[in-house]
Amino acid sequence: MIDVVLKKGKERSLLRRHPWVYDTAVQRVGGAPASGETVRVLAFDGRPLGLGAFSPASSIRVRMWCFDCSVDVDDPLFLRRRIEAAVEAREALLTRTNARRLVFGEADGLPGLVVDDYDGWLVTQFQAAGVERRRDEIAAALMQAAGARGVFDRSDAATRTREGLQTRVGVLAGDEPPQLIDIVEDGVRYGVDVRRGHKTGFYIDQRESRLAAQRIAADFLERTGRGLRALNCFCYTGGFSLALMKGGAQEVVSVDSSAEALARARANAAMNGFDDERMRWVEDDVFGFLRRMRDAGESFDLVVLDPPKFASSHYHVERAARAYKDINLNGLRLLRLGGRLLTFSCSGAIDVDLFQKIVAGAVFDAGRTAWAVERFGAGSDHPLLMTCPEGEYLKGLDLLMRD
Repeated sequence: MIDVVLKKGKERSLLRRHPWVYDTAVQRVGGAPASGETVRVLAFDGRPLGLGAFSPASSIRVRMWCFDCSVDVDDPLFLRRRIEAAVEAREALLTRTNARRLVFGEADGLPGLVVDDYDGWLVTQFQAAGVERRRDEIAAALMQAAGARGVFDRSDAATRTREGLQTRVGVLAGDEPPQLIDIVEDGVRYGVDVRRGHKTGFYIDQRESRLAAQRIAADFLERTGRGLRALNCFCYTGGFSLALMKGGAQEVVSVDSSAEALARARANAAMNGFDDERMRWVEDDVFGFLRRMRDAGESFDLVVLDPPKFASSHYHVERAARAYKDINLNGLRLLRLGGRLLTFSCSGAIDVDLFQKIVAGAVFDAGRTAWAVERFGAGSDHPLLMTCPEGEYLKGLDLLMRD
């Protein structure tokens, strides 16, 4: 096995079980390992630190499989057992939904691998060289562990390019998935297009936040005797909009720049039998729409801001911060006394503290007094590996307007 020797002092993160070795931490490589090949990682003084997958094109040069050099990580049983453990850990979610994340990369000891389950159809994203090298082995293990109907690969994200891997979309194992997969989440139905939809087809990670929105709408109806008026920005295929309607909202205005996403959202609303007169779908740029609503004196009981990733890396943080400030400032100005703002960021480069500071700045500039009454993150099927804080990409706040 080829050795990767670290620079002096660079072993500290691995001793704390952080699963990444950056290219800047490598002193030398004792050979020319192929992309995804298993290598042994050594400290500068020769101490063995563990085994990982080598990626010659990535700034993350090695992603660790384990921190014990005696483990045979190339044995098919190694991956199979980790996949079985990941599937078993998500079993309880089936009481609420038939859409769940089965594998969440580093948290499940399968660095760079994402697997989502839509009613027995699995969708994969191979985002690193190690799991890419063992793609067929992983697909077979997934079919067996999850009792899946098929495995469809959506390895088409920009992360593939940074890993020196070509993008790929298509069936890996089993049957071809249907054009739309019908999923149910907390009593709401959605049609998911795994071929063309964002990410693997649906934002599974926002399950808990959608349930919170549904409960807020139900509580508002019970307290006031009327359904709330809500604005859902960056609505995509209507996740929050439908959850709010399920909770008893009187009117939901949903905005997105994609006509295709809005068409799917309308179809999802029809699947649930929601009154189309109470749902308004707007194809528009959210930034401009919020300003026009503000200038027109519109007001809402609840505003949802769930934008796409504004910062794909730390190079874009400053620009992203301005964009988050803009939408939050104008969203806050549309809220009535006692109104709620559900605001989110899925940019990993924007950490929890920075996001809160950005939103706090928007509250101040809007001249409002607000309480943060709840914090949001990804659901239990997206666990945070405590030694890899980079896994905490999704964060959100529920703000209650006090004046």
